[in-house]
Amino acid sequence: MRTLYIVTYDIADDRRWRKVFKLMYGYGDRLQYSVFRCALSDRERVMLMEKLARAIHHTEDQVLFFPLGPVGGVDEQRIYAVGRVYPPLRQGAVIV
Repeated sequence: MRTLYIVTYDIADDRRWRKVFKLMYGYGDRLQYSVFRCALSDRERVMLMEKLARAIHHTEDQVLFFPLGPVGGVDEQRIYAVGRVYPPLRQGAVIV
């Protein structure tokens, strides 16, 4: 089962910020400057956290994962937006 996370980060150094940004871009959709929406399995979350742990400076930087529950679940529908609409993730089969 995939869980939806809001991942936000505060990186003190521009070089590390770019590295984290590129890493996050491969795992989710960018919502704002340092905020991503990621649909991750437990394994993917652990892998991402390990990669981030190697990319950041642990006393200067911070990355936070906010679980919102199952993709398409009730908590995802309770996100309130002011301004631009928050588009929930689309569920369904992906045809390749």
